[in-house]
Amino acid sequence: MIWYIGLDDTDNKNSRGTGFKSRQLGKRIVEQGVGEVLSISRHQLFVNDQIAYTSQNSSACLLVKSIQNEALKDICIQYIKEVAEPGSDAGLCIAREEYVDERIAAWGIRAKKEVLQKEDAYQLAKETGIFLNGYTGTKIGVIGALAAVGLRKSGNDGRNIWLKGKELRDLQGVYTVKELKRMIKIQVVKSVQGKIISESERIDVGEWLRPVIQNNKNTVIVEPCKNQNNYDWKTVSKDFIKSISD
Repeated sequence: MIWYIGLDDTDNKNSRGTGFKSRQLGKRIVEQGVGEVLSISRHQLFVNDQIAYTSQNSSACLLVKSIQNEALKDICIQYIKEVAEPGSDAGLCIAREEYVDERIAAWGIRAKKEVLQKEDAYQLAKETGIFLNGYTGTKIGVIGALAAVGLRKSGNDGRNIWLKGKELRDLQGVYTVKELKRMIKIQVVKSVQGKIISESERIDVGEWLRPVIQNNKNTVIVEPCKNQNNYDWKTVSKDFIKSISD
């Protein structure tokens, strides 16, 4: 079965962020043989003076295939207890795919533009049978943890910070679309204008590949290369990716 695991507010101003910690959790799940991590995504939430956050107010969601329900839950809980930093307000959400309904997706969308309350997050999780708990500080991280799960299930928010296969930060150089799909869990490569790029065309992936999530597919966005190098396309800038995924 497929599980959505949301993390939020695990860091402080002097520590590595929730994105890093989510990747480390994914590594632990795989190393202990509890599940197969398919992807890890970053989701931007509402930035507002009424909301306490460390730097950018983003949360993360792991997409995991596992039949070891209790072992998976135990690893996640133990991990967040270990890594939640002093001064953080860590939250953890663990949900079977079929339990993440339109109410959870709507919560995620609201969390991108509203100031929400943790009591409402707990109530919604209870109504839908989803595990949700806070571990440090005020525990308001449950708001973002639940939102990350809803936004990932919605299939049209955020960007991947890890995909099964090669580490995205290590993926540099020029590849055909076919090679990219073989190395990492990419479903679509398309231009800014929406043109689907054929599997034989060559792409410069830049210094850090940032596949967005569109129509429930891991999608690489590219633009034409305007020089004489031996490739047809290059990935769009970080700023462009942020403009369409935040």
